[in-house]
Amino acid sequence: MGAGHSHGAPPDIRISRLARIASTVLLAVVAVVTVIGVVVLWPGERQELSQPAPGGTSSVAPIESGRVTGLVVCPGAEEASEESGSIQHACQEATVLLSSGPMSGQSVVVELIGVSALSGLSVGDTVRVSDVGGAEGRSWALVVIDRLVPLAWFTLAFVAVVIAVAGWKGVRGLAGLVVSGAIFFGFMLPALATGRPPVAVALVGGAAIMFAVLYLAHGISMRTTSAFVGTLVSLLATAGLGAVGVWSARLSGLSTDENIALAGQSEGLSFTALLTCSLVIAGLGVLNDTTITQSSAVWELRAAGPNLSRWELFASGMRIGRDHIASTIYTIVFAYAGAALSTLVLLAMFRQPLGLLLSTEPFAEEIVRTLGSGIGLVLSVPLTTAVAALTVAGASVSQRDPDHDHVQEHRHDQAPEHRPRRAMP
Repeated sequence: MGAGHSHGAPPDIRISRLARIASTVLLAVVAVVTVIGVVVLWPGERQELSQPAPGGTSSVAPIESGRVTGLVVCPGAEEASEESGSIQHACQEATVLLSSGPMSGQSVVVELIGVSALSGLSVGDTVRVSDVGGAEGRSWALVVIDRLVPLAWFTLAFVAVVIAVAGWKGVRGLAGLVVSGAIFFGFMLPALATGRPPVAVALVGGAAIMFAVLYLAHGISMRTTSAFVGTLVSLLATAGLGAVGVWSARLSGLSTDENIALAGQSEGLSFTALLTCSLVIAGLGVLNDTTITQSSAVWELRAAGPNLSRWELFASGMRIGRDHIASTIYTIVFAYAGAALSTLVLLAMFRQPLGLLLSTEPFAEEIVRTLGSGIGLVLSVPLTTAVAALTVAGASVSQRDPDHDHVQEHRHDQAPEHRPRRAMP
């Protein structure tokens, strides 16, 4: 049962008996608490927006499928393009042959305005449309372009590359990803939608995801358990730091149109807690990567140096961890910068003072999210390294090299090549 970023089977390492018992007890407690948390936080019944409320009408019009059979520029409209800067004036009329709903088999005219007109839609594409009504009766609008086919091809390419490069470990990693997706979409999102406490949902769902990702991808072993413990403690630290950051920066969690729309459809949902929840979830993946790497590093160091003390093992593992931190920190920062690139470019065009831009809520949210995840990531390195160093057995006295001890005690001695040369007779 392999783990981490090593090649081949893991070395046969002696495990501290106390560490084995403590880890097993902790793992059992976390598993029980996670199961209880899932039961308590399980989503209840919620009113679907597309379904009519009792005694009322539906708040969302039914969505039907169709295929584009014709495209023309709207009468009186000019051909617009992204380069011309007239995106808002772009307009096309699409003829759509419906394939679902009471009007299936009939053609309707759908007006494409703005971004929809510049999306590259062509004859033969599948779309989802909805009857939005109007003063003159039926009026159809584009809901979304059906992109499932290209997304499916990209998914297949991703799976093929992972299996081709990582082999059986890649298969197990994909299995962990599938289970994690089921937990996220089947439990966490519905629980949040029904008003369950966001931070509690993030921690319980995060623990469940850790069980799935770590043990499915890396196997059931004490090495994986060391990574699990390090990830769990770091996740708790991230949640606490995130809550402090959100509170101290006076963030409302309502900086985007999507959050404002959600506020209008939800009752009793704390958006500051939801922001902390998003911070925990954002840091979960990179934490798993870092902790399993550190745990594997300690295992390999113990195999290569059975005579190393636990302190020497920890110090060597930290040297590896510092390199990992240095490369991962800017990865997180640029990942967030890339996700918000359009917003950054727009704000840069206004040439506002940097202090003013950083104080706006969208910027402050990203800063708190980035730094909160970053602090949790940095803390995960010493935590996991220490747990792994304590988990493996101590130095093998029978295999200690007297010369090694002598060198450790006399590090001030000069290396042979730097000793003074004996004077020639």
